[in-house]
Amino acid sequence: MKRTDIERLLPAIFQRTIRPGGLLAALLDSMETLHAPSEAVLANLAAYFDPYHTPDVFVPYLAGWVDLESLLIGVSDEAEAVSFPTGMGQLRELVAAAAFLSKWRGTHKGLLRFLETATGEKGFEINEQVPGPDGQPKPYHLHIRAPQATEAHRGLIESVIELEKPAYVTYELEFYSE
Repeated sequence: MKRTDIERLLPAIFQRTIRPGGLLAALLDSMETLHAPSEAVLANLAAYFDPYHTPDVFVPYLAGWVDLESLLIGVSDEAEAVSFPTGMGQLRELVAAAAFLSKWRGTHKGLLRFLETATGEKGFEINEQVPGPDGQPKPYHLHIRAPQATEAHRGLIESVIELEKPAYVTYELEFYSE
């Protein structure tokens, strides 16, 4: 709040006693200075809830709101210590896609989009009709093929698959080169 706004909130008796260089004037100046950082944040509050515009340290917090904290590395009380395997840009994309991913959770479409968004790579293949030893499809089993470029992020890919597939479904992960 500006000093003049604070002055108007004071009782009339106090307003009449404000003198330049006086104690009350100094107190009002201090109050204005102390309010400035909070007001700067509040003036731009909407940007904090937009994953593309929020500061990097706030993105993991937003990720927690949309149930993605299990994919973060170094979860702690210190926001600076938290990271995402494929970078902050991909985490921002995941947070932005959270509503879509939630809607399609447990489906082929949702898993494919989640993998592509988390890694930033296209080319994942999901086969739901994996033949067993007898030639018949294995029930409740997925064969997921991932581009070779994503092999460095195997842990992230496996975490995404475990998070998104139904609990009773098994899977095998294979990396292929084009």
